[in-house]
Amino acid sequence: MNLQETRRAAPGSNTALYRYAQVVAGAVVVLLVAGAMVTSTGSGLSVPDWPLSFGQVMPPMHGGVFYEHGHRMIAAAVGILTIILAVWIHVREPRAWMRRLGWIALGLVVVQGVLGGMTVLLKLPVWTSAAHASLAQGFFMVTVFIALALSPGWNRGIRMPEAADSRLPVWAALATGTIYIQLVIGAVMRHMNAGLVIPDFPLSFGGLVPAHFTPEIAAAYAHRVWAVVTFAAVVGASVSALRTAGKRTEFASPAILMLILVTLQITLGAFIIWTQRQIHVTTAHVVNAALLLMVSLVLTARSWHAMRLPGSAGETLASREGAIGYGKATA
Repeated sequence: MNLQETRRAAPGSNTALYRYAQVVAGAVVVLLVAGAMVTSTGSGLSVPDWPLSFGQVMPPMHGGVFYEHGHRMIAAAVGILTIILAVWIHVREPRAWMRRLGWIALGLVVVQGVLGGMTVLLKLPVWTSAAHASLAQGFFMVTVFIALALSPGWNRGIRMPEAADSRLPVWAALATGTIYIQLVIGAVMRHMNAGLVIPDFPLSFGGLVPAHFTPEIAAAYAHRVWAVVTFAAVVGASVSALRTAGKRTEFASPAILMLILVTLQITLGAFIIWTQRQIHVTTAHVVNAALLLMVSLVLTARSWHAMRLPGSAGETLASREGAIGYGKATA
């Protein structure tokens, strides 16, 4: 055993690293708020150069510059925090996959910074801007999962009870996937400036389906249709979690929170139309979607992890099936 291996504690035993990972994930939420404010206020090109701002490290913070340069400052801080996180995990974490995940997080934040610069230098093309917004959510998911995998509860092991709904991991993963797809569709729509192209809600031009389509109308309508799919997936995952024996808090709490957040998300989406894209409503809609994604990811990770633990319902079922198969083979 070398010196570096002796420095690595048992998984989940480093409370300071776990708390720091939580801070990093929280900082990413702040960054998402700042990025949403840039888009909501139309400040994306308030600073026309990159990586400096008007050739300066700290330009006068007025008008749209406050939002755009403020976003850059927060992004730089998150980048530094991520460097520390990746190095700390590499030094202290015994699990190889966790060390790789730390470096993946660092790689994502670097790519995210480059995409942000390209977005400015190329004058806000839709696909670069949407990729920047979508990757931000992916980076957030990685930081959340790192914090979760460092938590004492994860490493202590929460076994899935015998009476649990065995479909919970699948439902939770489905919900997480549909939420992320909805975020991507929303990013494309937002950067196409198509948020108000369909002026009414819940109908679309007075009907269930628009009478005509343009690229902008198609993006806005796809966002509405996929919202229904997302709502169904979230409800399915939440009901499955609540059916788990004893309504254990590690599964029930995320489920209840998901139902609250998805209801709030639909309400905020409606108010975006009704308030003609009021800045704070629009920003809240983006950030609430990120929080919904986070909670769904937590439920997904916890349920899959619990099913894989020795003595869990999932392993018990697999063991029984294996025993039956062995019995048939030897009969």
